[in-house]
Amino acid sequence: MATKRLNVLVYSGNGSTVESVRHCLYSLRRLLSPSYAVITVSGDAIIKEPWTASCALLVFPGGADLGYCRTLNGEGNRRIFQYVERGGFYLGFCAGGYYASKRCEFEVGNKTMEVVGNRELAFFPGTCRGCAYSGFVYHSEAGTRATPLRISKTGLAKGSVPDLFRSYYNGGGVFVDAPKFKDEGVEVLASFTEELDVEAGEGSASVIYCKVGDGAAVLTSTHPEFAAINLDPNIAVPGFDKIVQALKEDDQQRTDFLKACLLKLGLQVNQEQTAIPSLSRLHLSSATTADTSQLVEALEDIISLQDGEEYIKDENDIFHLEKSSTWSLSSIADTLSSITGNRSENQSNSDSESQDKIIDYNKLIKRLLIHDKEQPESKDTPYFNHHAYFANLKQYQNDSQESDMTFGKNLLYGEVVTSTNTMLEKNTELLRRLPTGFTATATVQVAGRGRGTNVWVSPAGSLMFSTVIRHPMSLMAQAPVVFLQYLVALAIVQGIQTYDHGYQRIPVRLKWPNDIFAADPADPSGKTFVKIGGILVNSHYSTSEYLSVVGVGLNTTNASPTTSLNALNPPAPFTLEKLLARILTCFSALYIRFIRTGFDKHFQDLYYKHWLHNEQVVTLEAEGGIRARIKGITTDWGLLKAEELGWEDRATGRLLTLQSDSNSFDFFKGLIKRKV
Repeated sequence: MATKRLNVLVYSGNGSTVESVRHCLYSLRRLLSPSYAVITVSGDAIIKEPWTASCALLVFPGGADLGYCRTLNGEGNRRIFQYVERGGFYLGFCAGGYYASKRCEFEVGNKTMEVVGNRELAFFPGTCRGCAYSGFVYHSEAGTRATPLRISKTGLAKGSVPDLFRSYYNGGGVFVDAPKFKDEGVEVLASFTEELDVEAGEGSASVIYCKVGDGAAVLTSTHPEFAAINLDPNIAVPGFDKIVQALKEDDQQRTDFLKACLLKLGLQVNQEQTAIPSLSRLHLSSATTADTSQLVEALEDIISLQDGEEYIKDENDIFHLEKSSTWSLSSIADTLSSITGNRSENQSNSDSESQDKIIDYNKLIKRLLIHDKEQPESKDTPYFNHHAYFANLKQYQNDSQESDMTFGKNLLYGEVVTSTNTMLEKNTELLRRLPTGFTATATVQVAGRGRGTNVWVSPAGSLMFSTVIRHPMSLMAQAPVVFLQYLVALAIVQGIQTYDHGYQRIPVRLKWPNDIFAADPADPSGKTFVKIGGILVNSHYSTSEYLSVVGVGLNTTNASPTTSLNALNPPAPFTLEKLLARILTCFSALYIRFIRTGFDKHFQDLYYKHWLHNEQVVTLEAEGGIRARIKGITTDWGLLKAEELGWEDRATGRLLTLQSDSNSFDFFKGLIKRKV
């Protein structure tokens, strides 16, 4: 059984710079989303986590390669090289190009800046020598150039490739004698056209492709990931404004070249760049208007007044409150403009945000419309039908055997949000006043969060929501909060299979501790499973209770990046509104029973019925590589139980327990690794 490689990992550890990482994320997400999750990865994660099976591309940005060496020399580089040699791909920009060459020679003779030495990866079997052009200063634009590059049409056969374009340069090297390594799998993709300040040997290679076993690497000395729109022409460096203008003029050629490099590495690239969406207005509503009023009353002590307008100023976000019954004149103007086509719902923050550039979403004021008179109409939220959602919620609640079903009664919705989890968890003043079952959902997330280093891809068509649970400390002995991740996993499976008549055979399963998998519709044997959903639970202790935010991402109507529920041949297509209502009523019923009984045999039987790991044999790296058979989870703290195996896989009688927060389960390789 093999897993699809869906992650593009951008190194953000020691040696990288914040700006270089941000430029990488910006350009790669525009070209690769939603087919891939473009996310950051730390040095510790590269060394200790099982990232290779799901990684489509490993990217090293600009920075200082000595920092990379200090963190990754030895085990980290061994794992990177093995990943590429076995069919993975590496993309190194500037410092990432120096780092992946056999030898780095940087500013030789300059006592304050000289860096010389061999490098372990050696994807390019020669020397990267720099600076190609003099004038480089760390953390400055002083040595920046818009340097022209000549492109090799033979090396980049796929895509629309320019003959020549100007690329951002600041401190990169030249790949010395690159054409001489042709027999070792090296191809020159682009070359400098202007005279260099260092000896380049044969050719003046600025971008190269290196075949490495079954994989490959593309190394660059310039920054084709730097878009002019993200550069400030007003920086106090003489001539920098002209450099930015030159880069702006060649931006389409830059994009085409970067696309061609990604295609060369076998990635699926968007034909058109994915625009960065603007945040939309948030809509707060409830099953009844009385419920909405009660919720707003609970928030009154954190609402402040400024220039006659109401705000909630919290730790992570500022919310500007509007009420549907008393919209400000500016809000009415926005709505009229939207109706006439002059302004869209998700352009409600600022004109500057509408520019397609790197945005700090945390600094934007979020506009929150409180529907205190009636639920939102379809013209207000065209991608989410509130009336259908609340009608289905009421019907499922009426059909339930449990009483006091409150999950989903209060709903916060946004067409485009940062992250439903972040909005709830990181704004603690707001969180402390929200009731159990309060749910936030969205059509698109621009900064979705996943467990550990993971980020779940969240294109339109994915059901994304986060639910608040206030779990009393007095229940911890009988019903530990750690089981929330198992309860919501069960709720998702139950919600799918009891969505309506005929859905009970939808092939969805659970992967420990918090992933949702489905039978791959491309495999008629039904033996291959692909991930369609993920769960993230964050809990904080507050006085006498745990405040938990339970986040879920579930591919429902979207075809990429893996598959979705609607590709599993349901009797009729799932709708996001009805599925959300069903999952929340299942979650509510399970939680009510859980606080009465704990994770008893009833829950165990339900969980094991759907999980992928019955009697699976795995290797425990943290225990010295011993083999063990999975036996289940403990009923006290939700730990994974594994029975040690000895000669011929016979049980030794030794039972081991593993925590979900400190171990990572690579189901496809039967490997459990210790996380740090």
